[in-house]
Amino acid sequence: MRLEEVSKTYREGPVDRPVLRDASLELLAGEMTSLSGVSGSGKSTLISLLAGLMLPDSGRVIFDGDEINELDDVARARLRARRVGVVLQSGNLIPFLTAVQNVELAMELGDGARDGERAEDLLSELGLGERLHHLPRRMSGGEAQRVSVAMALANEPDLLLADEATGQLDSANAEQVMGAIFDAWRNRGLTVMFVTHNPELAARAGRRLVLEDGEVRDL
Repeated sequence: MRLEEVSKTYREGPVDRPVLRDASLELLAGEMTSLSGVSGSGKSTLISLLAGLMLPDSGRVIFDGDEINELDDVARARLRARRVGVVLQSGNLIPFLTAVQNVELAMELGDGARDGERAEDLLSELGLGERLHHLPRRMSGGEAQRVSVAMALANEPDLLLADEATGQLDSANAEQVMGAIFDAWRNRGLTVMFVTHNPELAARAGRRLVLEDGEVRDL
């Protein structure tokens, strides 16, 4: 997975606000990478570009030889559903579906096949065996985020992206969520990038990056 000289600018009224300026990045297979930077530096934009949720103004986003920004919306969504798992800060659970139903939905979006048994096994692996049939409102923030991790893993992706996945959690719940992500990395051989403001958490990654002045730099 790599970005090649990617730029992205937002229009705010009459003003253009450049966020990424010819930013380049390569994620190696099986690598655990953290990304830090001040608020507004473009970290979420970079994650969205890697996931194919957003297109760059210029430059290339390449996933396993496919240039994502050359794919149409349907092909890009299919690639993301099948090969890229995304965990967001606020979670992405459907509030009227149970934990297992949310994971089953993620499976359906990936390959069209729901597998309740595998969804239950995945949630149990993440310590949620007693929350399978709970709605999000009946779960703690940490439990809901672990369901989001399960959804991201539902289709056995090659790449897992986490954008401040613990930003709204207390330290105990944050450790459980990041523990789930690190376990998935070790057990599945995933390529992982996670965004964090926490320097101690960032230091746990094998590779540390920082986004400054629109460019990605190694620490």
